[in-house]
Amino acid sequence: MAAAALLTSPALLSAVQEEEHADAGGASLFTPDLGLSVWTIVVFLVVLFVLGKYAWKPMLAALDAREQGIVGSIASASQMREEAEKLLEEHRRQLADARRQAQEIVASGREAGETLRKDIEAKAREEGDRMLERARVEIHRERDQAMDTLRKESVDLALTVASKILHEKLDGPADRALVEEYLAEVGRPAAEA
Repeated sequence: MAAAALLTSPALLSAVQEEEHADAGGASLFTPDLGLSVWTIVVFLVVLFVLGKYAWKPMLAALDAREQGIVGSIASASQMREEAEKLLEEHRRQLADARRQAQEIVASGREAGETLRKDIEAKAREEGDRMLERARVEIHRERDQAMDTLRKESVDLALTVASKILHEKLDGPADRALVEEYLAEVGRPAAEA
């Protein structure tokens, strides 16, 4: 540590330089020396030649290869990006097509449902109309039966009343036909008569 402190002090450093200068025969480090300059230039040129022949060409070739690799990577990345954009656009188009088809299916289902509802309503109306018609026919039939029964009972009642009035029994078919004809005339509405 003491040696480091002594070497860093400026006075001590200049003393050491003077002692080295005196040992070297009086030549200073900063004084130009022609022989040293020539040898420095020769060594520089030899190093330059060796580097040019053995180091720079492979380094430049490696740099060119790296540059080509980077350019190729950029081109490949650009191409991949374009393909990705095309695929994304295709995906968007397919998604839009799928949405359109789904909407068509839903609309078709609604139309089919509406058609089915209308068909069911029409069939229900037809069935209701048929039931009403059957009921009307049944009512007319029952009314006609009731009228026939009422006529027969009226005939029997009239014969019974007439026999009591006449104290005879009117039972014959001719008497019955006479009463039925009379009741038919009474049973007809005034417009028919």
